[in-house]
Amino acid sequence: MEYRDAGRDDVEAIQRIARASWERDYPDILSRETAAAEAVEEWYGREAIERELETPGSALLVAEDDDEVVGFSHAVVSGGEATILRVYVHPAYRHEGVGSGLLERTIDEATDRAAERVRAMVLSANEPGDAFYRSVGFEPVDTGETVIDGEPYEETVYELGNDA
Repeated sequence: MEYRDAGRDDVEAIQRIARASWERDYPDILSRETAAAEAVEEWYGREAIERELETPGSALLVAEDDDEVVGFSHAVVSGGEATILRVYVHPAYRHEGVGSGLLERTIDEATDRAAERVRAMVLSANEPGDAFYRSVGFEPVDTGETVIDGEPYEETVYELGNDA
């Protein structure tokens, strides 16, 4: 598995992985036809991804297996704090260490950019996301809200523990 910074050529793969992940993880939370499609376009559309690639403090990484992008992560580092917004792995490549590898490299990137605290956010109803972050030493510390297709959804905010 190779991990690297994402580039403009990765946009379609990022969209494909986001769509597959949302369909797999959120079928009872979001409508596949509307909310998932809207969120993929809003958060992972070509313009949105290209803007993130150019934004100082944004870290967008991909995981590649045999020249195929199979996962990605997105974090924002600002003011000594990193917030991991997404770690998505295509469902066909889960449970192979891809997500853990992406997370490790994302944390390394945040540390290299002087982040002293690392947080992550996941929809609260996303049980696989909750289990993933807890399994690698993140602890829930707060809740927040995000809006998808005009509807509010609760998010859980996690923080990396000092002993992780």
